[in-house]
Amino acid sequence: MIRRLITLIVYQKALGFFIFTATLTEGVTEMVLSSHPQDRHSCIKNDPLQIKTAALDLHRQIIRWRRDLHRIPELSFDLHRTSQYIKHQLDEMHLPHQLCAGTGIISLIKGKYPGPTMALRTDMDALPIKEETGLPFASTNGNMHACGHDAHMAMLLGAAQIIAERKNLIKGSVKLIFQPAEEAEGGAEPMIAAGCLENPKVDAILGLHIGQIFPEVGTGQVGVCSGPVMAAVSVFSIRIKGKSAHVATPEAGIDAIKTASEIVLALQKLIPPAINPTSPATLSITRINGGKALNAICDEVTLEGDFRTVDQVVERYLKSKITDTCQSIAATNGAIAEVSLIKDFPATVNDPAVTRQFLQSAGKILKPENIIALTKPSMANEDMSLFLQEIPGTYFFLGSPCPYPHHHPKFDIDENILWIGSALFAQAALDFCSA
Repeated sequence: MIRRLITLIVYQKALGFFIFTATLTEGVTEMVLSSHPQDRHSCIKNDPLQIKTAALDLHRQIIRWRRDLHRIPELSFDLHRTSQYIKHQLDEMHLPHQLCAGTGIISLIKGKYPGPTMALRTDMDALPIKEETGLPFASTNGNMHACGHDAHMAMLLGAAQIIAERKNLIKGSVKLIFQPAEEAEGGAEPMIAAGCLENPKVDAILGLHIGQIFPEVGTGQVGVCSGPVMAAVSVFSIRIKGKSAHVATPEAGIDAIKTASEIVLALQKLIPPAINPTSPATLSITRINGGKALNAICDEVTLEGDFRTVDQVVERYLKSKITDTCQSIAATNGAIAEVSLIKDFPATVNDPAVTRQFLQSAGKILKPENIIALTKPSMANEDMSLFLQEIPGTYFFLGSPCPYPHHHPKFDIDENILWIGSALFAQAALDFCSA
């Protein structure tokens, strides 16, 4: 007990949160509850100090959940072990659950009184990356949780336990959404189609991402803003058709590689200064395929890439301009260009009202200096955006700097801050469902 208290006090001082009182109260509460377990339920309430205490008390368990999930990374919708693990933990909490969109999971914590429903969403899938962290709980199956989804699931499980212990205080319900396939096909869309936001109908939704997507958000801090916070992504493919000929007689052919090269350079010029400089956008060609023989003019090239923006006007402009540019250059060279938009993911846009409510709840858990107002959206994309198109909500960011970026084989997170994510989820949900 003493060793644990000292560790927490030092850690809390290092981060500058509510330092001594919360930690000391945690120790006192733990001793009282151990001596009088029959009084525990009657003492439970929606009190910020008690929520932090509960999250800190769960911290070692949250870390165990994260490490267990880190060992068994799975891809896309093929999340059978992960899904089974989550269901087992929900069973341990006596929370009902059901599968959704294959291996996704929905669990509902029903309150004692009627009222609104808030959803808390996490992603579940990993990446096809061979892990190089050297951690004792590292994955050995060739996949890796290199984007923090293991931590996201663990933090939501922590929040679930805190909320479940206070369900008699809830006016309405809290719905837990464990979503597959964020990294690949986009698991939000089939979950929504399967009715995860219905029965009961969800009124607001929260999600979080750990790591350092925003460099200004330090360890244990939370970053949030109203409006666009992550970019829309449009994936495109360009097929250029020329005419093959012997390299000794290039005039007899139409060089698809030459046409493709001109198109690549021209597309890069569509960003600055051609579009609004106050609205960030990127355009990248990420794959080129073409050519069959060293002594033959190439007759077909395929280009693939994506463009990203947070502005719908810019998005429409780029879709039109990419097609016009490709077809114009191809025609000049006597070739044909076919442009296909393969997939669109919308921008992640936070609702102002829900964001204000979340900030009030976050202020009960963190000091003001640890709540960072984000001023510029990330050009990364998240299919949390699909949930936010359906219902108002907020996607926030828990800072965990790492020398290696997301999706790197040595990416890792700071486990010491996981309790904060659980506490933020729980406090926000309880506040929303107790108004």
